[in-house]
Amino acid sequence: LPTFPEEGFAEKFLRKTRENPLVPLGCLCTVSVLVYGIICFKKGNTRRSQLMMRARVLAQGFTFAALLGGMVATAVKSRQ
Repeated sequence: LPTFPEEGFAEKFLRKTRENPLVPLGCLCTVSVLVYGIICFKKGNTRRSQLMMRARVLAQGFTFAALLGGMVATAVKSRQ
């Protein structure tokens, strides 16, 4: 496996984002849907809030699948 000496948080984050851009995108979608659902709940729109919580679960599933896909791709790439 390649090593990255003296790599700070920002450099590591950018490198990991370039390797698998779907994971940060999924995280952003999950947080966005969660915040919108909480706002709807606070305003009393329970139907929309429930819909957003279901959408949040779907976004989390997408993020998890992207994470697993990235791990598999990295494992396959390192074997070659």
